[in-house]
Formats: sequence, C-alpha cells, structure tokens
Amino acid sequence: MSHPLDTTFAALADPTRRAILSMLLEDDMAVTDVAEPFEMSLAAVSKHLGILTKAGLISQEKRGRVKWCKLEPDALKGASVWMQGFGQFEELDMDAFERFLETELEG
Repeated sequence: MSHPLDTTFAALADPTRRAILSMLLEDDMAVTDVAEPFEMSLAAVSKHLGILTKAGLISQEKRGRVKWCKLEPDALKGASVWMQGFGQFEELDMDAFERFLETELEG
C-alpha cells in the first residue's frame, strides 16, 4: 500500500492538476468552470479532479445538479511536515504556494 505522501506528490506532479489547485485558491468552482480553460475533454478534467480528490487536496460535492470543487489546503500539511524534516524548508506558506503555482502556469 502506498504512503499518503506518495499520493500527494503524485497529484502535484502534473501541471494540469497544479493549475486546477491554483484556480481553486480563489474560490470554490463548478467542475464545468474548472474544465473551461483547458484544451481537453470534460472527462479528462474529471480524471484529474478524481486524482486530486483521492489525494485529499480537493473535495467535491453536488449542489443541485452541479458538482463543485473546493480546495483542501490542510491536505498539504503532511508534505510540508515531511519537507521540514530536512531542515531546509520553511513551514508551508499558502501565499508563497499560490505565487509558485502562478509562476508555473506562466512558464
């Protein structure tokens, strides 16, 4: 069985998933709104959302007929604590994480 950190880092390894997390930093979004900026099918975006959900990085809930996505930033605490064990990393700063995601998306 894989360690929860494996699931977290695997989810963060994909640029599309990092872009989705960046979008969700602003507010909850409907799945269709999350999918809009990507040049891929709704089914492909849904697979990415499933991976992020499995990793605990986002949650999804149905409100009426619309499925909504919400960022779960506390899910990154395990990764942050693990990195702090190396003594080279500061505690996770969500503002810095947002800036990092924005930089990744521009590149």
